[in-house]
Amino acid sequence: MNERTRTMTDLRQLIAAERHELATLLKELPADQWDAPTLCEGWRVREVVAHVTMPYRYSTSRFLVELLKSRGRFNPMSDRLARRDAAELTAAELTDCLAANVDHPWKPPGGGFEGALSHDVIHGLDITVALGIDRVVPAERMRVVLGGLSAKHLKYFGVDLTGIHLRATDLDWSYGTGEVVSAPAQELLLKACGRG
Repeated sequence: MNERTRTMTDLRQLIAAERHELATLLKELPADQWDAPTLCEGWRVREVVAHVTMPYRYSTSRFLVELLKSRGRFNPMSDRLARRDAAELTAAELTDCLAANVDHPWKPPGGGFEGALSHDVIHGLDITVALGIDRVVPAERMRVVLGGLSAKHLKYFGVDLTGIHLRATDLDWSYGTGEVVSAPAQELLLKACGRG
């Protein structure tokens, strides 16, 4: 097995573990917390989970049709589908969908498996941090997610870190130059995603 294959296999295992842990957490979530707000502005837990499971529930052709309905704009489409699906699907159906797809090979366009892991980790934090659930993303997964952070990602999230040097207190990781902002890795990730 070559290094690239090994890396892909490792990433797929990290993704599966993250999805499994989130599905387990959601199965134990009290019903009223599914309507609690998350760090994703305007989305409750149910909209976030509907969004996370969208790649497993929509074929490529259906995705393209929905994208056309939103005039090729992904964010409005994503918001529309998350709200619609959250209203139509039960918490159990959404959780079961996530649990059944821990090994799903979905990757965001241009993001690879690193992007898939980032997607799952960030949206998992959107839920757990907002609900006050004391869950720490394992360091190995957080290293992959933070290792993929770039100016392109900051721009996507509308975050300007000019003059700021992020430094993790629990991992050997830093980003940027300027005034040092030190915090646990997942707090810095949320800051870089415009959540903190």
